[in-house]
Amino acid sequence: AQARKIHQGINRCLMNNLGIFFIGASLIGFGATLITDLWALFLKRTFKIAAPNYCLVGRWLRTMPEGIFRHSNITSTPQKSAECTVGWIAHYMIGITFTAAFLALAGNTWLLRPTLIPAILFGVVTVSMPFFIMQPAFGLGCAASKTPNPTQARLRSLMNHAAFGVGLYLSGWLVNWLLKVYA
Repeated sequence: AQARKIHQGINRCLMNNLGIFFIGASLIGFGATLITDLWALFLKRTFKIAAPNYCLVGRWLRTMPEGIFRHSNITSTPQKSAECTVGWIAHYMIGITFTAAFLALAGNTWLLRPTLIPAILFGVVTVSMPFFIMQPAFGLGCAASKTPNPTQARLRSLMNHAAFGVGLYLSGWLVNWLLKVYA
């Protein structure tokens, strides 16, 4: 009976911690991705720098069930129904997944007291995903090497992912505060 009570207590604690982990990752990831999008909107309105086109992410994902994972030029691939919706949902789900990975690496200590440097460093590291997976799959080459201005494309990606890191930090503080207020 005692062993059963201990087992139930461990399961309850684990579920509470996992629940807090996933809720925290979802809220922080959503917030960090939103801050990234606000950064892109700022760049677009202030400096006329085009925002990332998440419809192309949706097109890429929507062609995968057909067995197409790599494109010579994704912009010349025919549009798919709901590609923009799929792309935007994927954008936020990727942000949440990155955040879950960050929190798993950083641990509860970071969630209790978010710090800027680890968040920005992680954000910068995540730029490896578009550099080495998405851009080559879109036909843009490794790290945008086949684009008209690879250096500019790389810097924009790097800035966007650094903004995601800042978003991790700011959203981490907000979620930390909310947990203290409502827990």
